Amino acid sequence: MALLSLMLTAFVLVASLIYFYLKRRHRFWSNRGIPCAPDPHLFYGHVKGAISVAHGSYINQKLYNSLKQRNLSFGGYSFFTIPSIMVVDPEMVKTVMVRDFNVFHDRGIYNDPKSDPLSGHLFLLEGAPWRALRQKLTPTFTSGRMKSMFGTILEVAEEFRKFMVENHDRGTRELEMKDVLARFTTDVIGTCAFGLECNTLENPDSDFLKYGSKVFEQTPFQLAKFILASMFKEQAKKLGVKLTDVGVESFFMGITRETVEFREKNNVQRNDFMNLLLQIKNKGRLTDQPDEPGTMEKVEPGLTIEELAAQCFVFFVAGFETSSTTMNFCLYELAMNPDIQERLRNDIEKAIAANDGKLTYEIVMGMQYLDNVVNETLRKYPPVESLNRIPLTDYTIPGTDHVIPSQTMFLIPVYALHHDPEIYPDPERFDPDRFLPEVVATRHAYSYLPFGEGPRICIGLRFGVMQTKIGLITLLRSFRFKPTAATPNPLVFDPKSFVLSPIGGNHLRVDKI
Repeated sequence: MALLSLMLTAFVLVASLIYFYLKRRHRFWSNRGIPCAPDPHLFYGHVKGAISVAHGSYINQKLYNSLKQRNLSFGGYSFFTIPSIMVVDPEMVKTVMVRDFNVFHDRGIYNDPKSDPLSGHLFLLEGAPWRALRQKLTPTFTSGRMKSMFGTILEVAEEFRKFMVENHDRGTRELEMKDVLARFTTDVIGTCAFGLECNTLENPDSDFLKYGSKVFEQTPFQLAKFILASMFKEQAKKLGVKLTDVGVESFFMGITRETVEFREKNNVQRNDFMNLLLQIKNKGRLTDQPDEPGTMEKVEPGLTIEELAAQCFVFFVAGFETSSTTMNFCLYELAMNPDIQERLRNDIEKAIAANDGKLTYEIVMGMQYLDNVVNETLRKYPPVESLNRIPLTDYTIPGTDHVIPSQTMFLIPVYALHHDPEIYPDPERFDPDRFLPEVVATRHAYSYLPFGEGPRICIGLRFGVMQTKIGLITLLRSFRFKPTAATPNPLVFDPKSFVLSPIGGNHLRVDKI
């Protein structure tokens, strides 16, 4: 009996200590006189329901609205038990992402290239390693490089068109477009990143699609591991904590090694991303980059096989998922707005006819209305719903005496900014004319952030936009899309998906023109 009483007392003591510790964590901002969101949950803070009930875009939008209603340009909140800052004002977004980039150059997302090789990519790296890698990779994404890959993407798009025609001719009039589009972009990225024919359109069980999709799956265990690694970065690195799935790492490291060995042994040259990375690996820069005047050709530090694999990995997973997601949401909106669909189709046909029936890189990237439609899709459905930055040192919010400790997560709620009715009136309405040049000029430039902004803007945005536009042109020239009884209305985002993804997919009727 005495032992039971002692155990009960110990339990109450430990529970009380945990309770008061968590309450103190949630008072972090209010104790410093910094405005913050109200009523945090003891364990979940201000993100209760994440993964299990609501997508992060909805949770962050609710937080954004609560802070904006109080006329705040920023506010504190609890990401579970981690004190964080949400940026509300587009002008402050600009300050964080550009003006004070020297302080905010890191995302603050846990990575450890030593123990977790595939985390050593451009999106996650910090400080000097990020700067050095960005400088090496920037020349690989120029418009000239994209133009050289254009023909390769057109070939995959033609296979996609044939696949859609065959499905239609077999009597398939309704398709779940999210899956089909992911297979198309997997084939495109597999070809452009690895020079491999994935044949995912014919083989939906492709390992590329399987492991690429796995990256964006979230489970409570993965989230807990991510939070702990984020809170205790140094300890996590000492323990060799890996956030990349073991199967994902094994597949991408293996396919990279095989491709590199084959190309170097057989001197294979292709117009793709892998070819450019191999040049950087072996020489430290692209072979057609001019040497500095007055100096002899020099060999600069290149890439290790692990670093090369990490870049291929992020290019693949980011390129296939974000582009397929954008095309998926775009087709959904075009099906729900047939007048916009017809206007876009006519615009595409006129532009191609004016170029003697030829589809070229310049025509694809120069179609103004197509550009408006894609931009409006990215406005309403930004693939990455929020962006992170952390200050390198203690940071005083401009115009205030509020000091934010170094390494605090600053969250920029992209989805919420894109759905702010004061910035975009009637934000749930799909209206490509929001992106007419004269309308864009009336908005703050940092209220539209589908690719981020500043020195860490998405390096692959040109490729992503080109791939998306080629896919849409291919489909709209041959097919008309309509909603069915199974088409979700309204769309609800899957809380288990890192990117925006509709629950139940996107079922559309497909009629051949």
